[in-house]
Amino acid sequence: MSSRIQPTAQVDETATIGDGTTVWDLAQIREDARLGSGCIVGRGAYVGPGVRIGDNVKLQNYALVYEPAVLGDGVFVGPAAVFTNDHFPRSVDPEGRLKRGDDWEAVAVVVDEGASVGARSVCVAPVRIGRWALVAAGAVVTRDVPDFALVAGVPARRIGWVGRAGVRLTEREGESGVWECPETGALFEEKNGELVEHA
Repeated sequence: MSSRIQPTAQVDETATIGDGTTVWDLAQIREDARLGSGCIVGRGAYVGPGVRIGDNVKLQNYALVYEPAVLGDGVFVGPAAVFTNDHFPRSVDPEGRLKRGDDWEAVAVVVDEGASVGARSVCVAPVRIGRWALVAAGAVVTRDVPDFALVAGVPARRIGWVGRAGVRLTEREGESGVWECPETGALFEEKNGELVEHA
């Protein structure tokens, strides 16, 4: 199975596009970016130089993924979400000269397996989004997000837990710290601010 790239997309010849990946109109994939198999890159999305993207990842329309971001398998990035990459963004140096690539150090947003980043949210690097976490639409993430956490707001704060289905977990009656997915029945245990999935 080969990839499908629309004629108006810009894909650098040094980028690697996995089997079954679709790149839609006006998307731009820069040099040395690597996308796995079965991905969808929406209209107008941007993937920076050297970005690493796993299998079955969805980048919705106009998502901006700046280098050196790393996205695990099964990650979802909503429309117009932004991953930054600069601690101290400036166009010019203190003397007023235009900054070049060697004048700053890029820092990464890392999104682990299965996590979802909602529409128009902003992830301010360096930050890690944990496995199967869910970032609400419009949130501004300024610190690491634990596995299975549901975060929302500006700045983003944990407001609950979600399971692999993305559904908000409910605490089991009479069992403090034990959480259940209402869709799949999967059980989780909360310890020291982290959630552990039962085998």
